[in-house]
Amino acid sequence: MAITYNKDKRSGLTYAYETTYVWDKEKKQSRSKRTLIGRVDDATGEIVPTDGRGKKRSPNYVPDNDEYQMPKTIKELKSEVLRLLEENKLLRNEIDVLKKKIRKS
Repeated sequence: MAITYNKDKRSGLTYAYETTYVWDKEKKQSRSKRTLIGRVDDATGEIVPTDGRGKKRSPNYVPDNDEYQMPKTIKELKSEVLRLLEENKLLRNEIDVLKKKIRKS
């Protein structure tokens, strides 16, 4: 996974994307898939989350307490990615243990 930045030529705004790369065995080429994270604030350099269509949320929008909050800085985003990778690793280990239990029975 990587974070890439693209500047929209029409509006001049910069957007942040999470990019994942996958190897296409048939064409023997790398393929990328991008997911919009948010708009990059020119003044602060922070990523402002969007609703996924490149638009800002409503000014009246109030997130719930249990709703996931996107990290606001690159440093926070990197630490969140590391946390999620560690959580993923633990869950995969748990799945492996459960598969072994199923095979034994």
